[in-house]
Parts: sequence; structure tokens; C-alpha cells
Amino acid sequence: MHLLEPRAQPSQLMRWTAPLWAILAMLLTGSLLFWMLGKPPLESFQVFFIEPLTSSYGWSELLIKASPLILIAEGLAIGFKARIYNIGAEGQLTMGALFAGGVAVHFDGVDAAWVLPAMVAAGALGGALWGALPALLKTRFNAEETLTTLMLGYVASFILAYMVNGPWRDPEGMNFPQSIMFGDSALFRVLMEGTRLNTSIIITLFAVLGFWLFNARSFLAYRLEVGGQAPAAARYAGFSAKQTVWFSLVMSGLMAGLAGVGEVAGPVGQLNLNISPGYGFAAIIVAYLGRLHAVGIVFASLLIALIYLGGEAAQVSLQMPAAITGIFQGMLLFFLLGADAFIDNRLRRPA
Repeated sequence: MHLLEPRAQPSQLMRWTAPLWAILAMLLTGSLLFWMLGKPPLESFQVFFIEPLTSSYGWSELLIKASPLILIAEGLAIGFKARIYNIGAEGQLTMGALFAGGVAVHFDGVDAAWVLPAMVAAGALGGALWGALPALLKTRFNAEETLTTLMLGYVASFILAYMVNGPWRDPEGMNFPQSIMFGDSALFRVLMEGTRLNTSIIITLFAVLGFWLFNARSFLAYRLEVGGQAPAAARYAGFSAKQTVWFSLVMSGLMAGLAGVGEVAGPVGQLNLNISPGYGFAAIIVAYLGRLHAVGIVFASLLIALIYLGGEAAQVSLQMPAAITGIFQGMLLFFLLGADAFIDNRLRRPA
């Protein structure tokens, strides 16, 4: 029997290269999976990873799918550094979309420049409030944030379903659970004609810059990291654990809320039950794959976005099931966690 024991000096080189090894392992296992399903691996990888990027439209879709992943993962990384594990970003995205959509529905027909900024502010508020609830539960009742954030995600989805089936349902939508299509004043402007790429990408760029500056120059970021890696030292230094919880969960909720605004005021253009294909959960993989670093998260988001595109292409060209996207994402996370486990620990044969 072998046991894992902590390494005295984990390799920083291996920690930073672990995502590359995880990606390689995912590709090797994916080729075996395609072969077992009777699909030529090389042709399958061509369809999955190359064909989506052979046109300007494909590249625009890559950026459209990467943008919410970047926003959410940057927010999650703030908490993960402090060992605050928010896994309910999907619900916070939903609430951000609901708050923003409520503004669009209420002011439908109003052609004013302030409508879209109001939606952005409302969406950020909605996501932040949905992050504040588990912060309150943790600091007041010591409830585990992993459970409360996840459960609140389901609550958010039920609220969305109620609103689009009831008060906000489009009267001309043939009873489909969806709101009206938003007017031009409630939508981000398209940047490239013939694509869905829009000005919400500018918010994402500012978020990346802000997160990088926060990590590089902010004393608060240092406090968060110390609190996560050495709680006893943080307490001795007088760092507030409650402030860490509140800041981490509210900020990650706010960022997820902005991602929700980007979807309903961008490619979706309304409230419906399919606002997100699971961006809130995929962003957890993105954050760890990017090593909780601003630039690393950008590259990781592009990879996960490509997996989304590749999964869609594989369904059409290879007749693969829709689950293929989740399988590749799951393999990537599995191999990354496995690599991290052996970076921090080593096998020891008991005497």
C-alpha cells in the first residue's frame, strides 16, 4: 500500500507547467475515446480543434464564449486564493442576467443611452447580492460556502424559470418560456458585421487589466493570499477573516453578474432558460488551469471556449453526443487535479 505525503519543496516549475501536461493527457485520452467510438482520431481532432478556427466567424465565436469565462474565472480566482470556494457562479450569472433583463423589460421602447449602463449596473448588483447571501451565511452561521453557493444556483434557476413563464413572458412568444427580445438601446453594439462579437468584450478587457493590477499592486490581494495559505499568520497580523469572506464572495458574484449581462444584452438578446451552457461551472476549470493568474486565465478561457466550439462541431460533423464537451472539460480538470496532487505530494511506501 502506498500513501501520499507532502513534499517539503513542491516544484514551482512543475506547478506552472502542470496545465500543459494536463492538456496533453486530455488529448491522448481523447484520441483513445474517439478510436473506441469508431472515429478516426486525427480527423476528429481536425473537426474538434482546427475547423472552428478556420473563419473569422469562428474566431469571433471563440471570443464570445471566452469572454464570460474570463469574467467569472477572474472573480473566482480572488476567492480561491483565499481558500474561499465559490462554486455557485452559475447562479450568480443567472441573477445578474435577471436583474439586467428586468431593466430591459421595464424600459422596453425607451430609446435612451442610459438603458444599457443601467443594465450593466443592475446585473453587477444582482450577482453581488447573490454572492453576499453565502457570505452572510458563512460569517453569521459558519455555513460552508461550497454548499450554499451551489444550492443558491438552483434557487436562481427556479426564479428565472418563474419570471420567463409568468410575469416577464413574451405575450407573442407562442408560450415559450422567454421574455421579449430586447430593443437596440438594451443591447451591446456589434463590432464585426455578420458576427455576434460585441462591445461587451471591452468590459472583459478592463476586468483582466483590473485583476492583474489588483494582484500586482494591491495590499488587499496580499492579505487574501496570506489568509488562504497561512490562516494563523493572517490572524496574528490582524487580517479580518470575515472581511476576506465578504470581499471574495461579493466580488466573484459581481463578476459573474457582469457575465450574465454580457449574455442577455449580447448574443442571447433576451431572457430564456438557456442563457448559459454552464459557464459558471466551466470557469472553475478555467481558474485552476490558468493558475489563478490574470493572463493565464485568458489563455485557459480560450481553450475551454474552443472545447465548446469543438463540441458543437463534433455533434454536426461526427454525430457525437452533446456530452462530448463536458467529457473533455471533465478530463482536463481530472488530469489537472491529479498533476497538482503529485506536485504537492509524493508516494511513500509504508515500512
